[in-house]
Amino acid sequence: MGERHLFYDELGNEVEFIVKAKFTLDDTDYVAMLPAEDIESATYILRIELDDNGEEVLVGIDDEELKDAEQAYEELLKNNLQ
Repeated sequence: MGERHLFYDELGNEVEFIVKAKFTLDDTDYVAMLPAEDIESATYILRIELDDNGEEVLVGIDDEELKDAEQAYEELLKNNLQ
């Protein structure tokens, strides 16, 4: 189904997610994932950025960027099924 990864929320709590895909759109990297405890929930799409230490951090995106990222993710899924 996907790799399990631990992430930390803004309060420092551990949250386990299943990463379904990483993809790039217009030189920006994104990750599609869902909570490991609720695999029936909606898929989250977040932007991957680098912090001051060069570590990957996940950033929420606005509705317009999300729409473009969702289209790219759906296209990726469609191509993987063919």
